[in-house]
Amino acid sequence: MDSRIWFSPSSSTSIVLAMVLTLTLTFVHSLTLRSDTEALQALRRSIDPNMIPPSSYISSWDFSADPCDSTGAKFLGILCSNPGDNSTNRIISIELDSAGYDGFLTHNIGNLTELTSLDLSRNQFRGPLPDTLKNLKKLTQISLSGNFFTGGIAGWINGLRNVESIDLSENLLSGPIPPRISELRRLTHISFSNNEFSGRIPDINGLWKLQTLDLGSNMFVGNLPKLPTKLRSLTLSHNQLSGHITSLGSLKELRYIDLSDNKFTGSITRSILSLPELNQLNVSFNQLASIEVNTHLGSGSPLQVLNAQRNRLQGHLPVSLVNFENLQEINLAYNGLTGRVPVAYGQRLGRPWKSLFLDDNFLSGRIPRQFNSSALRISGSLANNCLSCPVTIPICGGGQRPASACIGEIGNH
Repeated sequence: MDSRIWFSPSSSTSIVLAMVLTLTLTFVHSLTLRSDTEALQALRRSIDPNMIPPSSYISSWDFSADPCDSTGAKFLGILCSNPGDNSTNRIISIELDSAGYDGFLTHNIGNLTELTSLDLSRNQFRGPLPDTLKNLKKLTQISLSGNFFTGGIAGWINGLRNVESIDLSENLLSGPIPPRISELRRLTHISFSNNEFSGRIPDINGLWKLQTLDLGSNMFVGNLPKLPTKLRSLTLSHNQLSGHITSLGSLKELRYIDLSDNKFTGSITRSILSLPELNQLNVSFNQLASIEVNTHLGSGSPLQVLNAQRNRLQGHLPVSLVNFENLQEINLAYNGLTGRVPVAYGQRLGRPWKSLFLDDNFLSGRIPRQFNSSALRISGSLANNCLSCPVTIPICGGGQRPASACIGEIGNH
């Protein structure tokens, strides 16, 4: 039996019927949920067409085809679910290339409720982030870094109950971090650096899985918050934070600490320097007054970099720094340190110390003989102290303080 339907070319009714049949067949055979396809269309429309390069991912979005039924070089950056029961496919991942797309993030993004990964980083998206982001309950990764997004995050961030990694760095976002962020207990990575966030950092010790926290280059104030014990990397540099840093000594898994360019006071305590996994410590450009190192500290420590320049450190150079077997870079410049350069420092030059900056203190006396070696391969400076340090020695380049600035130092040593 011939099941084909024939239409008269002259019949307008036949033409309409054919169009309806075509649309019906298209809908029946569509693999992608219509609202998902519409969200992708809205995302493309929200971008300036003049800012979509011919070879970019979005230029491959040809909506004459089904997003989840495309092969070859169509719908690049899109991944779909693949249900085995012939049900409708869903968009589960959008990862755009860094092609310089200029536009806004459409509110329709919230309709992609099966989305697990969203990456729009290194483009020129701008404007506020839509509150409909809170509908993305299955999102585990979101990266919007390197754009020009503005406004706050309080209206949507608490909806991302399954999110593990959030990167909003290098935007123009502002306002506070909402305290309820501590409810996102799957988080392992937070990067909000290089924005205009302000206010106090809320206590986040409830984020027990968090390993990386980067809030650098914002406008945060107040003391250190309560932090999770599994934290490995902490960056709070270039803010206006204050108070003591002693509490960090209890975070035994910390490997990297950068608190530079704040207003911290007090001491660099033994508990911090003895953290068993700590590799790099940068507390430069603060108002710290002392560094606590005793003779039992350092053995077996993985610490390689210690930067405490431009603080208010007083007292003598800590001799026991030589006990840190892996220490390679030391910067204690621009402080108020006095006394002699320990002889033991000379024995560590190049073995393993590769960098030693002690300039702009009030150190006095003769330098250890190892500093005079022509074979010395170390970067550093002893300039602007009160030392007997010939300018012919490279590490002494720049000269010393005038005698009038060293009265009392030279006489006492």
